[in-house]
Amino acid sequence: MADFDEEDGYQGSATLEVADRRFEVRVGLRGYFQPIDGRYHWYGRIAADPALDEVLAAGRQRGTLTTPQGSAPADVGDPDPWGRYRVEGISTPPFESWFTTSQPPASEGGGDLPEHVRVAVIGAGFGGLGAGIKLLEAGIRDFVILERGASVGGTWRDNTYPGCACDVPSHLYSFSFAPNPRWSRSYSAQPEIRAYLEDVADRPGLRSRLHLDTAATGAVWQEAEARWLITTERGRIFADVLIAAGGALSEPSTPDIPGLDAFPGAVFHSARWDHETDLTGKRIAVVGTGASAIQIVPALQKKAAKLVLFQRTPAWVMPRGDRKITAAEKWLYEHVPPTQRVARLGIYASRESTVGSFVKRPALLKAASRIARANMNRAVKDPGLRAKLTPNYVMGCKRILLSNDYYPALAQSNADVVASGLARIEGSAAIATDGTRHEVDAIVFATGFHTVDMPMARHVWGVGGRSLDEVWGGDMRALRGTTVAGFPNLCFVIGPNTGLGHNSMVYIIESQLSYIVDYIRTLERSGAAAFDTDEDAQRAWCDDVERRMGPTVWNTGGCRSWYFNAAGRNPTLWPGSTLRFRRKTRRVDAREYIPASVLTPSTASAANRAEQA
Repeated sequence: MADFDEEDGYQGSATLEVADRRFEVRVGLRGYFQPIDGRYHWYGRIAADPALDEVLAAGRQRGTLTTPQGSAPADVGDPDPWGRYRVEGISTPPFESWFTTSQPPASEGGGDLPEHVRVAVIGAGFGGLGAGIKLLEAGIRDFVILERGASVGGTWRDNTYPGCACDVPSHLYSFSFAPNPRWSRSYSAQPEIRAYLEDVADRPGLRSRLHLDTAATGAVWQEAEARWLITTERGRIFADVLIAAGGALSEPSTPDIPGLDAFPGAVFHSARWDHETDLTGKRIAVVGTGASAIQIVPALQKKAAKLVLFQRTPAWVMPRGDRKITAAEKWLYEHVPPTQRVARLGIYASRESTVGSFVKRPALLKAASRIARANMNRAVKDPGLRAKLTPNYVMGCKRILLSNDYYPALAQSNADVVASGLARIEGSAAIATDGTRHEVDAIVFATGFHTVDMPMARHVWGVGGRSLDEVWGGDMRALRGTTVAGFPNLCFVIGPNTGLGHNSMVYIIESQLSYIVDYIRTLERSGAAAFDTDEDAQRAWCDDVERRMGPTVWNTGGCRSWYFNAAGRNPTLWPGSTLRFRRKTRRVDAREYIPASVLTPSTASAANRAEQA
């Protein structure tokens, strides 16, 4: 049996009996004891089999799974995007386990929250699941992952709007240490990405440490004990190190529109899609022209009696080079893994080659803007509509979007582009800032997320009882995008100035995870209970980021984007290459930190400077 850490499991051949038929299958199974109900839960995947497709077409069915190690009743069904069927059962698994041998492992995991852990991770999206895997790889097993939702996936669980997909190629928008050889398309849709993250969560050791429906409601640094007290909806837990992996796209941002409360129709944000409301034949207002809006608009235009798009600023929209990945490619990636790594490297290199035009020479983006204009001109023949949809700022100043059907949808007779924002609601009329009135039955806000104010900052208190929100004062700052002075042993995944305008955020996440693991290891080697970020080191880092931000297209391109906060600073993006970020986060420089158990933050910087002198 393979090494499944505290989890038991089996991988290999098995026999499945379902619907009075018998199938020889390949399975990957895992299991764990759940203290909440006092029973053993096991689950896994059955390899794709066309014969099973016929039997399970009607949905989940009850059957029996038999391996060389045992037999058990099982529920089978729920195919994933790659044709594999989920199989699961409760009690007496069909494989050898401590449950059947009455020899429990040292740590059972799962169930009730432990009283204390070495590391607590908040969030089970890319950042949180990746953190769990990297902690296990580093031999750090005393940790939990706290997830507010009922399943993993983060923003890819929450965003279920029609047309939801990624604008980064599939092979690059996945972990380098967890490749998926069976992506169906070059740009994956939301269900497939979510299924990928569920598959990642099935890696050995993660599920038993994952606590779903466990929203963290606050975190307080206890100076005397040098640990974090984390409160959740299911109780409290103490942790030596806290990793905040909630992500930047977790809290929807909805504008305060006068009269909205009295609107008689459906109102919802794209990240909280109301699937109970049928929008067919309705007059629909879509507010926003960002990455979500350009995917929602084509889907709604096909079913709406009238679609009204409130557009404060038009976007640069490039063609989306999406295609199906062939069966031959999938076979090659699965059986000759280096070929997928080469494909990933090629995509990465092509994206990374554009960084210079974003951060140093925005004029180089003129050629790309001509492609975007041609993309629009092919679909939009009306000069007036073209004028509305043509940006007046340098490409790249706002996020560059990808779509083949956005412009064609807006060119249809049932679509209306209002070249201004939504000012107020009067009854069922949506009033634009230009004064025009539009009668609508439903309003969809595609207005993005709280990316520059991080709502969780109001619920985290550091040294001296100061909240993170108070310390930041509306202007997020962190050392290497990861740690913050005054908040010992707190590490962010996708923290301030870690976002990208040209490449995959998964690359940044992996860089930060390596840094965080080294942070923990450095802390252990030092013998200190905690590290606090040196204020001078943080200031020097942020000053350098600000200096490098100066010539970027985001600062000089002539637009006002969601990258900027109220102070007029860009705390969102990284003004450089991903290679530079990886070099800067390859390992921890202990000189940038103060042992918080020895020195107070007020004397730390002075002492550190004196030591260096």
